[in-house]
Amino acid sequence: MTGPDGAAAPIRVLVCDDQMLVRTGYATIFGAQPDLEVVGEASDGQMAVDAARRLRPDVVVMDIRMPVLDGIEATRRLAGPGVTDPIRILVVTTFNVDKYVFDALRAGASGFLLKDAQPADMVSGIRTIAGGESLLSPAVTRQLIGHFATRVRSSDPAAPGPGHPLATLSQREREVLVHIAAGLSNAEIAGALVISPETVKTYVSRILAKLDLRDRVQAVVFAYRTGLVSAHG
Repeated sequence: MTGPDGAAAPIRVLVCDDQMLVRTGYATIFGAQPDLEVVGEASDGQMAVDAARRLRPDVVVMDIRMPVLDGIEATRRLAGPGVTDPIRILVVTTFNVDKYVFDALRAGASGFLLKDAQPADMVSGIRTIAGGESLLSPAVTRQLIGHFATRVRSSDPAAPGPGHPLATLSQREREVLVHIAAGLSNAEIAGALVISPETVKTYVSRILAKLDLRDRVQAVVFAYRTGLVSAHG
Protein backbone atom coordinates (compact mmCIF):
# COMPACT_ATOMS: atom_id res chain seq x y z
CA MET A 1 0.00 0.00 0.00
CA THR A 2 1.39 3.35 -1.04
CA GLY A 3 0.24 6.91 -0.66
CA PRO A 4 -0.11 9.57 -3.38
CA ASP A 5 3.56 10.57 -3.00
CA GLY A 6 4.72 6.98 -3.46
CA ALA A 7 5.53 6.49 0.22
CA ALA A 8 4.08 3.54 2.05
CA ALA A 9 0.61 4.40 3.32
CA PRO A 10 -0.18 3.42 6.90
CA ILE A 11 -2.39 0.40 7.55
CA ARG A 12 -5.80 1.78 8.48
CA VAL A 13 -7.32 0.01 11.48
CA LEU A 14 -10.82 0.06 12.95
CA VAL A 15 -11.02 -1.04 16.59
CA CYS A 16 -14.26 -2.71 17.74
CA ASP A 17 -14.80 -3.66 21.38
CA ASP A 18 -17.54 -2.88 23.87
CA GLN A 19 -15.07 -2.01 26.63
CA MET A 20 -13.74 1.52 26.43
CA LEU A 21 -10.52 0.68 28.26
CA VAL A 22 -9.79 -2.11 25.80
CA ARG A 23 -10.42 0.15 22.81
CA THR A 24 -8.23 2.85 24.33
CA GLY A 25 -5.47 0.32 24.97
CA TYR A 26 -5.57 -0.95 21.40
CA ALA A 27 -5.66 2.56 19.97
CA THR A 28 -2.64 3.54 22.06
CA ILE A 29 -0.64 0.48 21.02
CA PHE A 30 -1.52 0.73 17.34
CA GLY A 31 -1.14 4.51 17.21
CA ALA A 32 2.42 4.21 18.47
CA GLN A 33 3.38 2.26 15.33
CA PRO A 34 4.62 4.34 12.39
CA ASP A 35 2.87 2.08 9.88
CA LEU A 36 -0.52 1.82 11.61
CA GLU A 37 -3.32 4.38 11.81
CA VAL A 38 -6.47 3.97 13.93
CA VAL A 39 -9.23 5.47 11.80
CA GLY A 40 -12.15 4.75 14.11
CA GLU A 41 -13.63 2.87 17.04
CA ALA A 42 -16.91 1.03 17.59
CA SER A 43 -18.52 -0.15 20.81
CA ASP A 44 -21.07 -2.56 19.38
CA GLY A 45 -21.43 -4.80 16.34
CA GLN A 46 -23.81 -2.60 14.39
CA MET A 47 -21.53 0.39 14.88
CA ALA A 48 -18.66 -1.80 13.70
CA VAL A 49 -20.49 -2.70 10.48
CA ASP A 50 -21.54 0.89 9.80
CA ALA A 51 -18.07 2.30 10.55
CA ALA A 52 -16.30 -0.34 8.46
CA ARG A 53 -18.53 0.28 5.45
CA ARG A 54 -18.05 4.03 5.77
CA LEU A 55 -14.32 4.11 6.51
CA ARG A 56 -13.16 1.03 4.53
CA PRO A 57 -10.25 0.23 6.86
CA ASP A 58 -7.53 -2.22 5.84
CA VAL A 59 -8.14 -4.30 8.96
CA VAL A 60 -10.95 -4.47 11.51
CA VAL A 61 -9.96 -5.66 14.99
CA MET A 62 -13.19 -7.31 16.13
CA ASP A 63 -14.29 -8.52 19.55
CA ILE A 64 -16.81 -11.36 19.45
CA ARG A 65 -19.01 -10.50 22.40
CA MET A 66 -20.58 -7.12 21.78
CA PRO A 67 -24.09 -5.70 22.25
CA VAL A 68 -26.69 -4.96 19.54
CA LEU A 69 -24.89 -7.21 17.03
CA ASP A 70 -22.25 -9.72 18.07
CA GLY A 71 -18.87 -9.87 16.41
CA ILE A 72 -19.70 -13.04 14.49
CA GLU A 73 -22.68 -11.51 12.71
CA ALA A 74 -20.77 -8.27 12.19
CA THR A 75 -17.95 -10.28 10.61
CA ARG A 76 -20.40 -12.15 8.38
CA ARG A 77 -21.88 -8.88 7.11
CA LEU A 78 -18.45 -7.46 6.35
CA ALA A 79 -16.57 -10.51 5.07
CA GLY A 80 -18.95 -13.44 4.77
CA PRO A 81 -20.22 -15.39 1.76
CA GLY A 82 -21.77 -13.13 -0.81
CA VAL A 83 -19.97 -9.98 0.30
CA THR A 84 -18.66 -8.38 -2.90
CA ASP A 85 -15.73 -6.50 -1.39
CA PRO A 86 -14.93 -8.21 1.92
CA ILE A 87 -12.99 -6.40 4.61
CA ARG A 88 -10.19 -8.24 6.38
CA ILE A 89 -11.06 -8.94 9.99
CA LEU A 90 -8.89 -9.96 12.92
CA VAL A 91 -10.99 -11.47 15.69
CA VAL A 92 -9.61 -10.96 19.18
CA THR A 93 -11.19 -13.02 21.91
CA THR A 94 -10.74 -14.78 25.23
CA PHE A 95 -10.31 -18.34 23.97
CA ASN A 96 -10.92 -20.24 27.19
CA VAL A 97 -14.29 -18.54 27.60
CA ASP A 98 -15.39 -17.91 24.06
CA LYS A 99 -16.60 -20.96 22.16
CA TYR A 100 -17.51 -19.02 19.04
CA VAL A 101 -14.08 -18.59 17.45
CA PHE A 102 -14.73 -21.25 14.81
CA ASP A 103 -18.02 -19.59 13.92
CA ALA A 104 -16.20 -16.29 13.46
CA LEU A 105 -13.69 -17.89 11.11
CA ARG A 106 -16.52 -19.52 9.21
CA ALA A 107 -18.17 -16.10 8.98
CA GLY A 108 -15.18 -14.77 7.08
CA ALA A 109 -12.59 -13.60 9.60
CA SER A 110 -9.02 -13.68 8.31
CA GLY A 111 -7.64 -14.83 11.65
CA PHE A 112 -7.79 -14.53 15.38
CA LEU A 113 -5.67 -13.81 18.42
CA LEU A 114 -6.25 -14.23 22.10
CA LYS A 115 -6.91 -11.11 24.14
CA ASP A 116 -3.89 -11.84 26.29
CA ALA A 117 -1.60 -11.76 23.23
CA GLN A 118 1.49 -9.59 23.54
CA PRO A 119 1.17 -6.13 21.94
CA ALA A 120 3.91 -7.05 19.46
CA ASP A 121 1.91 -10.12 18.38
CA MET A 122 -1.21 -7.99 17.92
CA VAL A 123 0.65 -5.49 15.78
CA SER A 124 2.28 -8.27 13.78
CA GLY A 125 -1.13 -9.89 13.28
CA ILE A 126 -2.57 -6.70 11.82
CA ARG A 127 0.36 -6.40 9.43
CA THR A 128 0.00 -10.03 8.38
CA ILE A 129 -3.69 -9.71 7.61
CA ALA A 130 -3.27 -6.35 5.89
CA GLY A 131 -0.70 -8.02 3.65
CA GLY A 132 -3.33 -10.43 2.38
CA GLU A 133 -2.37 -13.45 4.45
CA SER A 134 -4.32 -15.31 7.09
CA LEU A 135 -3.40 -15.39 10.74
CA LEU A 136 -3.92 -18.93 11.92
CA SER A 137 -0.80 -20.06 13.70
CA PRO A 138 -0.28 -23.83 14.03
CA ALA A 139 -0.12 -23.62 17.83
CA VAL A 140 -3.40 -21.72 18.16
CA THR A 141 -5.03 -23.96 15.55
CA ARG A 142 -4.19 -26.99 17.66
CA GLN A 143 -5.72 -25.26 20.68
CA LEU A 144 -8.88 -24.58 18.71
CA ILE A 145 -9.06 -28.17 17.49
CA GLY A 146 -8.53 -29.49 21.01
CA HIS A 147 -11.21 -27.18 22.36
CA PHE A 148 -13.77 -28.67 20.01
CA ALA A 149 -12.55 -32.24 20.65
CA THR A 150 -11.73 -32.51 16.99
CA ARG A 151 -10.24 -35.57 15.43
CA VAL A 152 -9.14 -36.21 11.88
CA ARG A 153 -11.38 -38.84 10.35
CA SER A 154 -8.66 -40.39 8.27
CA SER A 155 -5.02 -39.78 7.51
CA ASP A 156 -5.67 -41.28 4.08
CA PRO A 157 -9.02 -39.78 3.01
CA ALA A 158 -10.95 -41.72 0.42
CA ALA A 159 -11.65 -40.13 -2.94
CA PRO A 160 -15.00 -38.29 -2.86
CA GLY A 161 -17.70 -39.02 -5.40
CA PRO A 162 -18.47 -36.88 -8.47
CA GLY A 163 -19.96 -33.50 -7.58
CA HIS A 164 -18.46 -33.46 -4.09
CA PRO A 165 -16.61 -30.18 -3.34
CA LEU A 166 -13.44 -32.17 -2.69
CA ALA A 167 -13.58 -33.98 -6.04
CA THR A 168 -11.39 -31.37 -7.71
CA LEU A 169 -8.50 -32.19 -5.40
CA SER A 170 -5.98 -34.93 -5.99
CA GLN A 171 -5.33 -37.55 -3.32
CA ARG A 172 -2.16 -35.75 -2.24
CA GLU A 173 -3.93 -32.40 -2.11
CA ARG A 174 -6.60 -33.88 0.16
CA GLU A 175 -3.87 -35.23 2.41
CA VAL A 176 -2.29 -31.79 2.60
CA LEU A 177 -5.67 -30.24 3.39
CA VAL A 178 -6.17 -32.73 6.24
CA HIS A 179 -2.85 -31.66 7.71
CA ILE A 180 -3.68 -27.98 7.31
CA ALA A 181 -6.93 -28.54 9.19
CA ALA A 182 -5.01 -30.40 11.89
CA GLY A 183 -2.97 -27.26 12.54
CA LEU A 184 0.34 -28.31 11.04
CA SER A 185 2.74 -25.75 9.63
CA ASN A 186 4.17 -26.16 6.13
CA ALA A 187 7.39 -27.52 7.61
CA GLU A 188 5.47 -30.06 9.70
CA ILE A 189 3.39 -31.12 6.70
CA ALA A 190 6.60 -31.54 4.70
CA GLY A 191 7.98 -33.81 7.40
CA ALA A 192 4.80 -35.85 7.66
CA LEU A 193 4.51 -36.40 3.91
CA VAL A 194 8.27 -36.57 3.26
CA ILE A 195 8.25 -33.76 0.73
CA SER A 196 9.93 -30.36 0.65
CA PRO A 197 8.39 -27.24 2.25
CA GLU A 198 8.42 -25.62 -1.21
CA THR A 199 6.32 -28.48 -2.53
CA VAL A 200 3.90 -28.04 0.36
CA LYS A 201 3.56 -24.34 -0.51
CA THR A 202 2.74 -25.31 -4.07
CA TYR A 203 0.07 -27.76 -2.90
CA VAL A 204 -1.44 -25.16 -0.56
CA SER A 205 -1.63 -22.65 -3.41
CA ARG A 206 -3.29 -25.22 -5.67
CA ILE A 207 -5.81 -26.15 -2.98
CA LEU A 208 -6.80 -22.52 -2.44
CA ALA A 209 -7.08 -21.90 -6.18
CA LYS A 210 -9.09 -25.05 -6.95
CA LEU A 211 -11.52 -24.49 -4.09
CA ASP A 212 -11.70 -20.71 -4.64
CA LEU A 213 -10.64 -20.04 -1.06
CA ARG A 214 -9.12 -16.78 0.10
CA ASP A 215 -6.61 -18.09 2.60
CA ARG A 216 -5.53 -20.87 4.96
CA VAL A 217 -8.26 -19.99 7.46
CA GLN A 218 -10.94 -20.64 4.85
CA ALA A 219 -9.22 -23.92 3.99
CA VAL A 220 -9.59 -25.11 7.59
CA VAL A 221 -13.24 -24.09 7.65
CA PHE A 222 -13.81 -25.85 4.32
CA ALA A 223 -12.28 -29.05 5.70
CA TYR A 224 -14.77 -28.99 8.57
CA ARG A 225 -17.78 -28.13 6.47
CA THR A 226 -17.18 -30.87 3.92
CA GLY A 227 -16.58 -33.50 6.58
CA LEU A 228 -12.93 -34.09 5.69
CA VAL A 229 -12.28 -33.54 9.39
CA SER A 230 -14.81 -33.88 12.15
CA ALA A 231 -15.61 -31.61 15.08
CA HIS A 232 -17.02 -34.53 17.05
CA GLY A 233 -15.08 -36.88 19.24
